[in-house]
Amino acid sequence: MVLLHGYGSHEHDLPGIAAWLPRDLPWISVRAPLSMPGGAAAWFPLALPEEPRQARVDDATTALWGYLDEHVGVRPVIPIGFSQGGVMATQLLRTRPSQVTATAVLAGFVTVEGAAVDPSLKKRAPAVWWGRGDADAVIWPEAVARTDAWLSQHCTLTARVYPGLGHGVNEQELLDLGAFLRNTLSDRPAGPAY
Repeated sequence: MVLLHGYGSHEHDLPGIAAWLPRDLPWISVRAPLSMPGGAAAWFPLALPEEPRQARVDDATTALWGYLDEHVGVRPVIPIGFSQGGVMATQLLRTRPSQVTATAVLAGFVTVEGAAVDPSLKKRAPAVWWGRGDADAVIWPEAVARTDAWLSQHCTLTARVYPGLGHGVNEQELLDLGAFLRNTLSDRPAGPAY
């Protein structure tokens, strides 16, 4: 599992969710490449409500794959990203779908250019879990609608909306994500593939 933190956070933010996820899966938590004040980091510049520039997202994706190639190798990965890290999770899926076993997006979205039609991904219909709160004031409505349409058209989507949840995660969401991963991976071959 590749844990991808959100904008203005760091690599120590998401490891706590591992307690809710399948315990037989190793994980790595990656720090985003852009340094911010106070020890925080970002995957790409963000100035809401402006849409992220795809070139910067692509640069971050290339850097992330470079890091994973060095530290994980060619083993299959399960990107799990929160907010801006959710964008990166979908980018990993879009750019190397054959290396991605499943994807989880927590309060994240797909970029405008990232939502382009991808016939090869649509044919694979990879398993994706997308959870978000109905009180999330950070991810704007256009991004939610775009993400819903793209994931529905390209993936085998499990989507959950949590009443009253803002831009964050709660225990029920983590329980649901853990169940999704166990169900999705139940058919995987035995052995040290992960």
